[in-house]
Amino acid sequence: MSAELLYSKDHEWVRVESDGVAVIGVTDFAAEQLGDVVYVDLPEVDGEITAGTEMGEIESTKSVSDLFSPINGTVTEINAAVVDTPELVNSSPFDEGWLIKVTYEALPDDLLSAADYKAFTES
Repeated sequence: MSAELLYSKDHEWVRVESDGVAVIGVTDFAAEQLGDVVYVDLPEVDGEITAGTEMGEIESTKSVSDLFSPINGTVTEINAAVVDTPELVNSSPFDEGWLIKVTYEALPDDLLSAADYKAFTES
């Protein structure tokens, strides 16, 4: 967990890279709960994503789960390394295991700080 990140209650993280550009990934908590990730389905580049709605799918040896967008925006890049090597979500969820890059206009008010996300996952 990282202090400069924001978190959703759906266990995605958001890292603001620059004005209007953010990176989205799955938290280490979610990766741990999922078990060994074997497949990741991501939205198309130039596709629109909407906060709180499905943006893809993640499959592990235990289950298949939807990925939910934590913000509104347009996908500018997908992490091809994660598509080819889905286990990066487990081994490096905050670095090499990022999912997508997005341009956005505003961040939703319901994103959590690291401390609030930690409290949420412990409750």
